[in-house]
Amino acid sequence: MGNQKLKWTGEEEEALLAGIGKHGPGKWKNILRDPEFADQLIHRSNIDLKDKWRNLSVAPGTQGSTNKARPTKVKEEGPAVATDDITNPPPNTIPTIPPPPNRRILPSELIPDEKSNIVVDAKNVPRYDGMIFEALSALADGNGSDVSSIFHFIEPRHEVPPNFRRILSTRLRRLAAQSKLEKVSTFKSLQNFYKIPDPSGTKKPAPKTKETHTKLRQANNQASAISLQMIEEAAITAACKVVEAENKIDVAKLAAEEFEKMTKLAEETGKLLLIANEMHEQCSGGEPMLLA
Repeated sequence: MGNQKLKWTGEEEEALLAGIGKHGPGKWKNILRDPEFADQLIHRSNIDLKDKWRNLSVAPGTQGSTNKARPTKVKEEGPAVATDDITNPPPNTIPTIPPPPNRRILPSELIPDEKSNIVVDAKNVPRYDGMIFEALSALADGNGSDVSSIFHFIEPRHEVPPNFRRILSTRLRRLAAQSKLEKVSTFKSLQNFYKIPDPSGTKKPAPKTKETHTKLRQANNQASAISLQMIEEAAITAACKVVEAENKIDVAKLAAEEFEKMTKLAEETGKLLLIANEMHEQCSGGEPMLLA
């Protein structure tokens, strides 16, 4: 039997799209090596991934009969609504048509980021930006909020993809480049902080270099003074501990001498007790005893 290509399953296609979303198009080896997608794409090679991505990138109208887009059936609850009612709804009513479940993102809807080399769903970009502005408004930190703070605010409140942290970093940089957000870099931290720009357009003047150096010098002097004080206190404490140890050693020596004296006294008392027993036995037996 000749080599026959295996038909792509829906699970393999989803793994391919997720891998492209994480590593970017063209990173076929990285996708195959990723443990997250290795099990689903175990029977696929770099060329298979490349060909499948090229086929998925073709517009639906130019594909064969097997890949034609199927019309989406919307299950309506209650009475049917006419088309005119949807395009021109009556007052105080907003027609809603739920999207089909498990909707697959088309390749044409994915936009690659230039710097981080990740793929972002273009239709979700406004939603992600709305989450960012919501988080920054709620955090309301005058010095700005870092990526971790914004991510931990958004994650429990919204449904986000697994690689949302990288998407978040990309969107923050893009919004800062578009002057929609203000990026703040601090002297003490290498991280970037982001905040909503002041509507009045007035920015706080940056501290002068001399003032910054003066404050740093004062802080260093205070730290040095505190360190010297701590060293002196530690030295005094150590000296007290040494004196206490010496006193305990002297007490132990006196106790050892007393123990030796008591031991000798006990030995002499034992000898006297033996002599007294012998004398008692002789006297009891009627033997005469001569005392020297």
